[in-house]
Amino acid sequence: MPSIADNLNRERKKIEQTLQRCGRTASEVTLVAVTKTHPVEVVEEALRLGIRHIGENKVQEALRKIPLLSVPPQGFHFIGHLQSNKINNLLSLNPLLIHSVDSLHIARELNRSLGRKNLIQDILVQVNTTAETSKSGVSLANAEEMIWQIAALPCLRVRGLMTIGLMSIDAERTRPYFRQLRELFDQLSRQNIPGVELKHLSMGMSDDFEVALEEGSNMLRLGSALFGQRTPGGAQ
Repeated sequence: MPSIADNLNRERKKIEQTLQRCGRTASEVTLVAVTKTHPVEVVEEALRLGIRHIGENKVQEALRKIPLLSVPPQGFHFIGHLQSNKINNLLSLNPLLIHSVDSLHIARELNRSLGRKNLIQDILVQVNTTAETSKSGVSLANAEEMIWQIAALPCLRVRGLMTIGLMSIDAERTRPYFRQLRELFDQLSRQNIPGVELKHLSMGMSDDFEVALEEGSNMLRLGSALFGQRTPGGAQ
């Protein structure tokens, strides 16, 4: 079975080769290692191997794991669906970036909690580009209006967009959805919305990140490609 080091080297080569084809450089892309369900020892090994950013999708699991890390990450990213009753717990972990602000309601609740703590939080707006009911996120049609509304919230800074591709064994089927998000990203960037500075386009996971890079992604969320298949309940 390949080691994490082997997996990391393999995936980094794929990333570099894809970016070279696109005339881009590796320095443009942030790799977020998705460590959900993996124990502290595995996360620490990845960090020792040079991973700088880790992503968790459940607040309770992150609360158990992150304080135990002896090798601190450069950035902790929250990438899962955020419930309002978990906001204060999440903020106690000082997330670098919350990828999954998927509604105006959760944005307002987050802003309210941040205001009480006198904090500012960088966020991404999650867009449901595939319009699948199983996924969270604002629709493409409503994303612009929601971002203008979030921009008025003083404790939130919109720093980009996130989407989850189409769950398919054929990554090419996801290309149109990635392209739509990049087009929205460019469209919003041209508007110079006060308080909005779009830096991050978070799209691309283990099965489709090469297509995502070709369509302009600059933030990847890789889990199984680095750690192998997840084992539910395996986090300690």
